[in-house]
Amino acid sequence: MQPLTKRQREILDYLSDFIQQHGYAPSLEEVGRRFGLSSLATVHKHLSNLQEKGFIRRAWNRSRSVELVPAHGSGRAVDLPLLGYVAAGAPIEAIAGAETIAVPETFVGRRDTYVLRVRGDSMIDEQIRDGDFVVVEDRKTVETARWSSPSSAAPRSR
Repeated sequence: MQPLTKRQREILDYLSDFIQQHGYAPSLEEVGRRFGLSSLATVHKHLSNLQEKGFIRRAWNRSRSVELVPAHGSGRAVDLPLLGYVAAGAPIEAIAGAETIAVPETFVGRRDTYVLRVRGDSMIDEQIRDGDFVVVEDRKTVETARWSSPSSAAPRSR
């Protein structure tokens, strides 16, 4: 499954809580009200993104038809900071930002863990493509059979 943005994670958590509490899904209006969204098209787009990423299912043209897709593993997600880009080709500098990405709890290491977006296609043979997200655990050494990014790609604060 693809990672969720912070807002998508918030909406998914709201859907889960609402369904657990009421036994049925909230309407588009209820989701919009909860997040201060006046446009139902915006709510629909958020739900469509969650559906495309495989987190929910919806029946076409039926109200309150949202179903949560059971997650594999623990089902818990952790928001990790998106700290910039990692080069898969020409070197680039990674710069820390304020954005976060929700990832499965099992992806989080014991040390500082963060997410980088890949730029370039030199890792295509490893199935790492331009635009992919990689979860990085900050460490001094690399275990056998693990992929490593050089320390020069480590993010720097602004």
